[in-house]
Amino acid sequence: MEIIDGKKVSTRIKEEIAEEVARLLAEGKKIPHLAAVLVGNDGASETYVASKVKACQAVGIKSTELRYGSDIAEEQLLEVIRQLNEDSDIDGFIVQLPLPKHISEERVLNTIHPDKDVDGFHPCNVGKMVLGLPTYLPATPAGIMELLARYHIDTEGKHCVVVGRSNIVGTPMAVLMSRKAKHANCTVTMCHSRTSNLKEITRQADILIVAIGVPHFITKDMVREGCVVVDVGIHRVPSETTKSGWKLVGDVDFEQVAPLCSYITPVPGGVGPMTIVSLLQNTIKACKAKH
Repeated sequence: MEIIDGKKVSTRIKEEIAEEVARLLAEGKKIPHLAAVLVGNDGASETYVASKVKACQAVGIKSTELRYGSDIAEEQLLEVIRQLNEDSDIDGFIVQLPLPKHISEERVLNTIHPDKDVDGFHPCNVGKMVLGLPTYLPATPAGIMELLARYHIDTEGKHCVVVGRSNIVGTPMAVLMSRKAKHANCTVTMCHSRTSNLKEITRQADILIVAIGVPHFITKDMVREGCVVVDVGIHRVPSETTKSGWKLVGDVDFEQVAPLCSYITPVPGGVGPMTIVSLLQNTIKACKAKH
């Protein structure tokens, strides 16, 4: 069993990004600029945006945070997005999800200009991804593809089972793994909360990608020996063994499942760090496309 170390891979990619940004600066070209819009005080969102800002600083990318209270009106937020669309210095931006219930995520995502949609959630970019055209890939699926590539994991003709069908992870993951491309070419089965005989399906997987959003959902009886397991979940659960009184766990019961695997991502330190570097890569792509 080998651990897929997302922290180590992301550090290497950040070094590559920093070199590229330094080269742009030396050539007198524009430095990429990423903006993040944060609404309300969701703890997980706060942590994630802070990590993005820190990562931008580490590689030399300019970053801007725009914070608004959870009581902001939908139309006010849409106007902020329109202004970011028009701001020539902003190369790409994200609106951190989830949003307060009175704001339509669909309207928000559709208002972001596709050329600045570095999260890869706009219907235009999703459509290009499905067609295999150049576009901004959603950050988490792109990060997973990068991990599989950098660990030289054989995907050709393998059975990939994706557990979860969200537009952020599960659905794009299934598309990317089935594509006619290097480090893809899988036969893909997508499962979800309504799937019958789920255990029988997951036990057929050569590659199991789990984004169901339930702590320790995948147990050892659901995984066959030699499987590659990618755990996208991250949850804060009570713990008597830590000073903080909590610990982070994934959708996979790591202690049970890891001994069966050929490769497995840990939580934390697996997929999470790759999501942020993928966002940085999309920001550089947006800057270079425009300038």
